[in-house]
Amino acid sequence: MSKKQNMVMLSAEVAVTKMENGLRYVQILPENPRVGMVEPFCARGRGQMLSNGTFDFVQTKRHRSKPEFKGPHISLSYGADGFDRVVFVLPNEQREEFAKIYQKESAMVLAYMSEHFYHKKNTKKSV
Repeated sequence: MSKKQNMVMLSAEVAVTKMENGLRYVQILPENPRVGMVEPFCARGRGQMLSNGTFDFVQTKRHRSKPEFKGPHISLSYGADGFDRVVFVLPNEQREEFAKIYQKESAMVLAYMSEHFYHKKNTKKSV
C-alpha cells in the first residue's frame, strides 16, 4: 500500500475547536479559496474542501482496546469488527522453545475463552 502525497501551498488562517467529546475540529480558511484545491481524504478523521473554499477536518477517535487476556508471550483481543485476535510474540532467543511455549500459552487462551464465553452465554440466557 503506497501513500499518496500532494502538497498544496496556501496562505490561510486556522481555527481549531475542541468539541464536547474531546476531539478537535480543524478549519482552514484560505485567503484565495478555490473549490477542488484539495481532494477529500480520511486519516484519523475526515478532511474536505467545502464549496465556499474553507477546508474542514474532523478528527475521529482511535479505537484501541486493551487485551482481554495477556500472557507472557500471547494476548487475546476482541475486535469491534467482530473478530477475536490472538497475538503470539516470541523473542529470537527462545525459538528452540517455541513449540512448548506456544502449546502452553495457547491452552491458557483457550481456557480463558471457554470460561468467559460460557459465563457470558449463560448470563444472557438467565436474564
